[in-house]
Amino acid sequence: MRYTIEEIAAALDATVLGAPGLVVTGAAEPAEAGPDDLALAMDPKYSDGLARGGARAAIVWEGADWQGLGLEAAIVVPRPRYAMSGLTRLMDPGPEIAPGIHPSAVIDPSAEIGEGAAIGPFVVIGARVRIGRNARIANHASIAEDTVIGDDALIHAGVRIGARVTIGDRLFAQPGAVAGADGFSFVTPDKSRVEEARASLGKETKAVNASWTRIHSLGAVEIGDDVELGANSCIDRGTIRATRIGNGTKLDNLVHVAHNCLIGEDVLLCALVGIAGSTKIGNRVVLGGQVGVGDNLTVGDDVVAGGATKILSKVPAGRVVLGYPAMKMEQFIQASQNWRRLPRLMEDVRSLKKAVSNEDTDD
Repeated sequence: MRYTIEEIAAALDATVLGAPGLVVTGAAEPAEAGPDDLALAMDPKYSDGLARGGARAAIVWEGADWQGLGLEAAIVVPRPRYAMSGLTRLMDPGPEIAPGIHPSAVIDPSAEIGEGAAIGPFVVIGARVRIGRNARIANHASIAEDTVIGDDALIHAGVRIGARVTIGDRLFAQPGAVAGADGFSFVTPDKSRVEEARASLGKETKAVNASWTRIHSLGAVEIGDDVELGANSCIDRGTIRATRIGNGTKLDNLVHVAHNCLIGEDVLLCALVGIAGSTKIGNRVVLGGQVGVGDNLTVGDDVVAGGATKILSKVPAGRVVLGYPAMKMEQFIQASQNWRRLPRLMEDVRSLKKAVSNEDTDD
């Protein structure tokens, strides 16, 4: 692809300096940029890289001496990271899926496929499925019966969407994502050891001699507009009511949302987050990588949980938490400082005990 500096600036709603008609074919880091690349030099620390590279055009920071840096054209952006979203959207062609329906796709006659769809090889679409306009579905994806997907979906290779799932517009599903798997629900005829342990807070109990019996998932999954599902992420269907994912929420790779969960709008769930069943996550919550959330909990709006935090109780709205168990971030930092002091503290205690012991001996 070829882009003029003027076209890129228009996509970013940014200012052009120098030659607006200069053409580039891609983006690169400053030190590695060639004459046909747009260098991404959005901070003064990249000025040395520009000198080492061969770029003629760059995105630069406000106030940069772009001519002194040897550039023929520059784009000035006030918020560099936000500019990256527009630039990458412009330059990302997405998966190559031929228009129309590939001959190897298997589509039930009762399914409804919207205008402008592109459906790749070996896609399977079940009975009574409805897919909106301009859907792009890559190879080996499968969509089970009675599922509804809105307009402008982009479904990458190997995505699995189960039965009776409802999804809004502009779904973005990375390879291997699953929406609509059965929930992990099993029960024993009598109280299980797990139930006994929870009731007694860990008191030793006798083993229960019974096998696990499945509780089937009769509920569905409901996903809003502008939701993204990361590679190999999984959303389980509800036991009776639906598991719900709000508008604008983004799931990273390997995220698991269990049965009956209610996830709010504009939530970010980073890699390896696991949310246990029947938990409610508020709007605009951010859970860092490897965060775990226990079952039947509530996490309020605007909560931020740092990486590897384990949430075992309710978190009120607006709180920033860290640690295992989760606590206010400032409390965790203070506690971790104290943990590091423990060896010295124990040595002081040993010294005091020895001194007291010696005094008793002298008496």
